[in-house]
Amino acid sequence: MSEQITIDQKAFRRALGNFTTGVTIITTRSADGTPIGITANSFNSVSLNPPMVLWSIARTSRSLPAFEGNEYWAVHILSGEQEALSNRFAKSGEDKFADLPVENGVGNIPLLDSCCARLQCKTAVRYDGGDHIIFVGEVIEFDHSDAPPLVFHAGRYALATHKSQPVSLSDNPASRGNSAFGEDFLGYLLARSHFQFYAQVHEHLDKTGLNDTEYFVLTVLSIKGGRSVDDINRLFSYTGHHVTSRIAKSLADRGLLHITGEGDTARCDLTDEGRNITLHIIAAAKAIEVGIVDKLGYWEAVSLKSLLKQLISETDPGLAHPWDD
Repeated sequence: MSEQITIDQKAFRRALGNFTTGVTIITTRSADGTPIGITANSFNSVSLNPPMVLWSIARTSRSLPAFEGNEYWAVHILSGEQEALSNRFAKSGEDKFADLPVENGVGNIPLLDSCCARLQCKTAVRYDGGDHIIFVGEVIEFDHSDAPPLVFHAGRYALATHKSQPVSLSDNPASRGNSAFGEDFLGYLLARSHFQFYAQVHEHLDKTGLNDTEYFVLTVLSIKGGRSVDDINRLFSYTGHHVTSRIAKSLADRGLLHITGEGDTARCDLTDEGRNITLHIIAAAKAIEVGIVDKLGYWEAVSLKSLLKQLISETDPGLAHPWDD
């Protein structure tokens, strides 16, 4: 008999969390035809010939009898946009299939939409796996898409993106050294990317005769009108631009703003002409964004935006957003 080993279960769970996995939902039907589904990341491939996969379920799971009583089940490999669906099927005590479009697969098993892949399986064998039961199934039918998968690592969801070859911005070795200001300096990368993006937007500003500060004013008012000069300054204090009542009056004289009252507390609203010009520039900026996303790849762009939001959140001293009241 092997020696009994005592380990810290929480520490063991954390150690296993270092292995990055995909996220799946396993579905079947109970004996009375009720659709059953659970979220699981204990999925793996077994064989190509014959095509076989495995997954495991806790002995304490209330869904276990349904999977033991039905030889057919489906594995849904979730896409990066299905985090909410994963959370939904990870909970118990609710109708997980309510209002979801469901197809019927082999053995009448329920199939969910918009997944990376769906594998319809028939149980080949079950194994005792400690506090889990391991199901090995033969894949009878499958379908898949090119959507990137939802990923789980260290107890958190993650995004899967392709890792490109190392990129160097300069041929000068000094740029990659340990100097305080090199191509890996976050401040340089953020500033360089901002100015290169904004330079393209500025080409459209020049055609309208607007400067940066005037464009910021119009942009804020396009989101929500009825703001004062003081309000606009509060919302865009992080830009380093300062709006004055004289700038507001200049925009009004050009037919772009309507001002009610006087001074920095006067109410500012876009005129129809002001709104048309602003929306035209915003549309041009969105077109520039689409071009960048096409070059980066959709999920790389999603990852970039997620990281930037985290950066803003972590460094935010409490500044307002243009959408705030």
